Amino acid sequence: MRNVVIIGGGILGLTVALELTRRGTDVTVLEKEDRWAAHQTGHNSNVVHAGLYYKPGSFKARMSTTGNRSIVDFARQYGVPVEVCGKLVVATRKSELPALRVLAERAEANGVPAKMISAGEAAAYEPEVACVGALRVESTGIIDFPAVCTAMVRLLDEAGADLRLNTPALGIRAGSKGGVEVATGDDVIHADALVNCAGLQSDRVARLAGLTPSAQIVPFRGEYYELRPERRHLVRGLIYPVPDASLPFLGVHLTRMLDGSVHAGPNAVLALSREGYGWGDISAKDLAEVARFPGVWKLAKKYAYPTGLDEVRRSFSRRRFAASLARLVPAVQPEDIVRHGSGVRAQALLPSGALVDDFLIESAPNQVHVLNAPSPAATSALEIAKYVADQVG
Repeated sequence: MRNVVIIGGGILGLTVALELTRRGTDVTVLEKEDRWAAHQTGHNSNVVHAGLYYKPGSFKARMSTTGNRSIVDFARQYGVPVEVCGKLVVATRKSELPALRVLAERAEANGVPAKMISAGEAAAYEPEVACVGALRVESTGIIDFPAVCTAMVRLLDEAGADLRLNTPALGIRAGSKGGVEVATGDDVIHADALVNCAGLQSDRVARLAGLTPSAQIVPFRGEYYELRPERRHLVRGLIYPVPDASLPFLGVHLTRMLDGSVHAGPNAVLALSREGYGWGDISAKDLAEVARFPGVWKLAKKYAYPTGLDEVRRSFSRRRFAASLARLVPAVQPEDIVRHGSGVRAQALLPSGALVDDFLIESAPNQVHVLNAPSPAATSALEIAKYVADQVG
């Protein structure tokens, strides 16, 4: 029987493991932290995306639209909290309406159930919203992604998978009799193939395996606030702005969670460490690596001012953050929000300074490396897993 070693215990690593076990493959999953879903999966917005933002025909478009259904079905089958509540993407000024219509056309091309509605119709969904028009997206939902991972770990345990926490991959080489060998410090794991789902560390794992990845991971931190309990009534569901098409981020938005709380965010600032969840989390190694990468300087030349500067200012100012929210819901005031936490997005960047827009998966003999899988990767996890399993063979 074939055996595969998977590096990374977030939702992608676990989903790939589950898909491979269902195909009759023995799997070993290595996670360097002491818990599953420790980084991107455990720090995201828990939104099940519909697939309307992505270029038709792209990995993201195909996998998120199909993944929207498959991840909801998985959650319902295994008792994971999920709610398909829909969302509004709102144009707050007339100049945004053309971009909103483009989104509506893209939704139609991607098979996403969405329709343009008037400001009055939007108010029926969200009485406090301010807009001149909106796009109603029916298939967007809210889920507990860490609970999805817990369910997957249970299924993998039952299937006899070798699941190892506190086990970093320290060395990777071709096996003397074929396949790959992964050194963990305490052990050397022999496997027929390797799958790299290491997220924030994925490019480093690829280099450890002897590859020269086409892109480098640059970490962007997204910070969240939440509405105080007495102000949660201002938001009934999910309210998003019309995004800037030149950026991979959707803009600060409002999301009612499964427990009734309302999260606000995230912004997007360069993290000072690959796993830096606050301004005080600084890694000299990570910063030096960023500084040496020419793509970062080319990206900064394009976006540092005013976009990047505005994001940094918003990071330090509750008043500015609240003002961004008030564009969507004018009743939101600075005193209505409190800090909630943050996540770090593993954004792949090319040497040219271009942000990798689609999922990026590269292969080598007996190896598959998932090198760019930010949002909507969690939504698309079951579909990405099928693709990766096909590549593994």
